[in-house]
Amino acid sequence: MTDHYETIQQKLIAHIRALAEDIGPRGPTLPEEQQAAQYAYDQLKAQGYQPKTETFKSATSIYHPHMITALLLLIAFLIYPLGGRITAAIAAGLSLLALVSDILELGFINNPLRMVIPKGTSQNVLATLDPEDEHRQDLILVGHLDSHQTGIIFSSNKWVAFFQAFTTIGFVTFSAQVVFFMIGIVTQWGWLWYASIPSAVSAVILFAICWEANRAPFSPGANDNASAVAMVLTLAETLKNQPLQHTRIWFVLTGCEEVQHYGMIDFLNRHKNAFVNPKVLVFEMVGVAGPAWETKEGIIVPFKPDQGLVQIVENIAKAHPDLGAYPSFINGGNSEMADARRAGLPAICFFGLTPEGQAPFWHQTADTADKIDPDVIGRTYAFTRNFISLIDQQS
Repeated sequence: MTDHYETIQQKLIAHIRALAEDIGPRGPTLPEEQQAAQYAYDQLKAQGYQPKTETFKSATSIYHPHMITALLLLIAFLIYPLGGRITAAIAAGLSLLALVSDILELGFINNPLRMVIPKGTSQNVLATLDPEDEHRQDLILVGHLDSHQTGIIFSSNKWVAFFQAFTTIGFVTFSAQVVFFMIGIVTQWGWLWYASIPSAVSAVILFAICWEANRAPFSPGANDNASAVAMVLTLAETLKNQPLQHTRIWFVLTGCEEVQHYGMIDFLNRHKNAFVNPKVLVFEMVGVAGPAWETKEGIIVPFKPDQGLVQIVENIAKAHPDLGAYPSFINGGNSEMADARRAGLPAICFFGLTPEGQAPFWHQTADTADKIDPDVIGRTYAFTRNFISLIDQQS
């Protein structure tokens, strides 16, 4: 690395330490998340921007809707055999409500469960940098401010693999319960209740997982996702004196990503119509592994990056083998790329996964600033600068 990139590394790590150590764990809607937003605002202000803070209402936990789903499925299971067709119909209705609502929740879509879960106030921080010449396109750079709870399901790769497998098993058994109980309204076959026992067991497991995780402490969030906030803030500083020719840059630090991406969704709802030929670049966990770009993500519903942007990063990786960039994927998780793709925007995520799809220190108490690899985050920065330059050149 040159002296310039050594300086960049120092800036990146300084931001990470400020967030993960000085502020610490940053739970969605909690005061520490607000402190992180204020830090981002102050940094952008000091760099010469006119940042904005936009507040919104958000769920306070990702686990509340799934706990309600589990309870509804269990209640349906218990009442199904009690009163013939009447309780069979009620059980089928409750099961269908729970299943459909949970699928919508996993797809980041409003649903009946959101009417009853606790809410809090969160915020996004954003700033823009106009191009030197004709404004032909927008590039939106995104990193989230909050950190996640450290439930046992994230404590090891085996637990993560178990949870990823369980989400599929749960979906199948819950769907089977809906079908069985609907059939039971007409047939009253006794064996249908026994056939739904696997669904009841899955509901108990789901509730237990969510209950434990919801009571766990929050991660310091150095890699996930102070590293991404650091990347956005450092790019804002370096690009301030080197604006692009035809590309307006949006620097966006979102709240409540860890609660079904309420912040990114709010940002897109407010500003999507203002974009000109937009492209979205999301940063996730860029301080320990990588540089890497996602080829697929999702829970049940898969999301893939824009293939035109993939082609650009593939070309950069071939042209600069010294950066060591590679493709990867994640099962059982989503980045804010999914929100951009659902909104119809070309998007890609630079996600610091291993080539095997593992996320280092994901939602763990061990996700501390001392785990950040200066070489990795420095190469990711260099990879990103190449990407931004090519995006502008192609405008």
